[in-house]
Amino acid sequence: MSRIIAPSLLSCDFANLQNEIEMLNTSQADWLHLDIMDGVFVPNLTFGMPIVSFIRKHALKPLDVHLMIVQPERYISDFKKAGADILTVHYEACTHLHRTIQAIKSEEMKAGVSLNPHTPVSVLEDIITELDLVLIMSVNPGFGGQSFIENTFKKVKQLKELIARSGSQALIEVDGGVSDLNIDQLSKAGVDAFVAGNFIFKSSNPKQTISDLKNINR
Repeated sequence: MSRIIAPSLLSCDFANLQNEIEMLNTSQADWLHLDIMDGVFVPNLTFGMPIVSFIRKHALKPLDVHLMIVQPERYISDFKKAGADILTVHYEACTHLHRTIQAIKSEEMKAGVSLNPHTPVSVLEDIITELDLVLIMSVNPGFGGQSFIENTFKKVKQLKELIARSGSQALIEVDGGVSDLNIDQLSKAGVDAFVAGNFIFKSSNPKQTISDLKNINR
């Protein structure tokens, strides 16, 4: 499968949001990654449904929406209406995870679960076959620009083994500190989809950077 690149709009120029989206439309990016933070589950606030709706209006690519919020089950229908194609919730934020995953699927969205750096892969054993995506946080969630946590490689390999053992079709996504220095090693470990923010949007040529990430060492 081709390497999936999902630029994180958290790092884009929000004063020129439409231009940034149109640039991504003409790039080799596969998904647009949207980080929704509530200031409670993580120590940061980002944006909500109105901005997601604006992005959906202009984007030509799937919206990969990552909810870093408490009680995400309250907003599943709202994010569907706003235009989400993939909706990922945090294991740590869901008391009734199976019910939440079923609610996402009932809205005809792909369902994902994210794990914080300290959360072991083993917690997903009973639900892995229900998931379309597992998002491994390779930094502590809340802010962009953090350094990649090296233990991520071990977690990815453990997750790949769990997926293979269970017969799950879930994709593995990694978010945080992805760059040209580690993307090939992550691919070889089993990662399918890569979220990159600062590395793309702070580069002198974001479209070329996306192309490089998609094709480097392949």
